[in-house]
This record gives sequence, C-alpha cells and structure tokens, in this order.
Amino acid sequence: MRSSPNRLVATIFGAVYLVVGALGFAVTGGVGFIATDGGLLLGIFEVNPLHNIAHLLIGAALLIAGLSNARAAKTVNVVVGAVYLLLGVVGFFLVGTALNILALNTFDHFLHLASALVLLGVGLGAERSVRADTSGRVA
Repeated sequence: MRSSPNRLVATIFGAVYLVVGALGFAVTGGVGFIATDGGLLLGIFEVNPLHNIAHLLIGAALLIAGLSNARAAKTVNVVVGAVYLLLGVVGFFLVGTALNILALNTFDHFLHLASALVLLGVGLGAERSVRADTSGRVA
C-alpha cells in the first residue's frame, strides 16, 4: 500500500468516511430519514440518516478498494471523486429546496469539493505509467 498513492488515499478516506457515517447517527436522533434539515456533526456539517448511510457506503467502497489493489483503488477514487464533484457543485442549488434529501449545507459542499479534488487528483494523476516486471509482463 505504501507504493500506491491510490491505495493509501482510498484506505484513509474510506476509514474516515466510515467513522463519519457512524458518528452521524449520534446527532440524527429524531431526524427524518430524508429530512431536508438534519443534525449537526462536529457542530457544522448537517446530516440526516440517509446522508449517514451514504457516508457508510462510500467509506466501505473506498476502504475495500484501498485494501484490494491499486487498480480498484484508482477506479473507486475517480468514481467517488467525480460524484463528490457533482454533489459539491449541485449541492449549492439544493439548499432550501425539497430536493435536499441529504440535508446538505454550505460546509458539506466545501467538504465534498475538497474530497473530490483529492480523490480525483490522486485517481487521475498517480500511477499513470504502467510498469513492466522482469519477465516482460505488464504489472
């Protein structure tokens, strides 16, 4: 894992998102599953139970890919990064509407955009060259 930036980032982000998803349930007692207003995680990030489950699923995908191999980690980093980029941009237009089923707020948008930059940056930028091992096979 040390030789693969994609595996390292996927593993770290996966673990963090799993913890965030689990902690989110501590602040969403009494909050509707798809409520447009949620509880505040760390006092600033708004979450509801659906948002928590999304964090758990994304965290699991990243962690599993990071622990698997570089190709899986790269793929998941790029896919999750692209989804977070889209969510980070579109999220600004969802606040205050009935379509805000993840109870997103401005802090969430900036965190999603930052996550997207890291995941896409590593996913698209690292491990671009394909190495050949000593037998001439592509590694």
